[in-house]
Amino acid sequence: MLPAVETDEEWDAIVRDETVMRPGVEDLCARLGLDGAPLTRFPEGSQPVYAVGDEHVLKLFPAAAAGDGVAEGRVLAHLQGRLPVPTPRVRDFGEYENGWRYVLMSRLRGENLAHAWDRLPRPGHERLLTGIGETLAVLHSLDPEPLRDVLRPGDWGTFLDRQAAGAVARQRAHGLPEAWLEQIPDFLASVPLPRGPHRSLLHTEVMRQHFLVDPDGPRLSGFFDFEPAMIGDPAYDFVGVGLFVTRGRPGPLARLTRAYGRAFEPSLLLAYTLLHVYSNLPWYLEELDVPAEGTLDSLAQAWFGTASDG
Repeated sequence: MLPAVETDEEWDAIVRDETVMRPGVEDLCARLGLDGAPLTRFPEGSQPVYAVGDEHVLKLFPAAAAGDGVAEGRVLAHLQGRLPVPTPRVRDFGEYENGWRYVLMSRLRGENLAHAWDRLPRPGHERLLTGIGETLAVLHSLDPEPLRDVLRPGDWGTFLDRQAAGAVARQRAHGLPEAWLEQIPDFLASVPLPRGPHRSLLHTEVMRQHFLVDPDGPRLSGFFDFEPAMIGDPAYDFVGVGLFVTRGRPGPLARLTRAYGRAFEPSLLLAYTLLHVYSNLPWYLEELDVPAEGTLDSLAQAWFGTASDG
């Protein structure tokens, strides 16, 4: 009952339209034995996601993003019960119709960390930062080879070359001023990027929005949204950490990396910021403090440097 979605235009016209989506979701739920369960669409996220009653979550992927659906189902099944923080348990995943894929998973409990963060006291922040660091350490220690057939990239060095070749054009398209654009080639050339790193399973979007918290603890109660997972250098995951978890603050980043077991060179993390699949430097410049020097070297230290918690 869901129409094919293979272009951006079809995405805009169909995926956001509940008069089109809901009948198809109801039909799929009936096929999955959940006929009549209340459906509530989550307002956030790049894919259509629905709470199905109190126990399940249904995430859908149109043909244009079918590979992400395969990846999420496989990654969640691979992670089940293996991290210090709960991840959704896969109940079913597969193909629906017209190229659509789905993942039916258990519903995690807790409040989104991005919503809870500001009202939690500093000791709560410290506990949560430690938990995130420990969770990433376990994630990166897992053998990713069983997922090699569904996760990109095949060769890390080739991926870096491709991202570097388009780095200036991507940031220009986002509206980055010329004073920053002209620094990118020399900055990337100055950073020794590992072309054959230890291969780890990466979440790639480690941010407060992808964790749940039990505010009474406070403790982490969920880690989710693995559709953009990759296999590659563990440092790549710390782009999201520095930008969206510790938000350019050295003390919190130091605490998190201590729990993780190692820190990374700030220049490496800023290079990965520029090479990231979803990189948008103008957005980050608006969200985080920017040093007066106005150089990429100073930006690396400001956003990804570490210091004691004091």
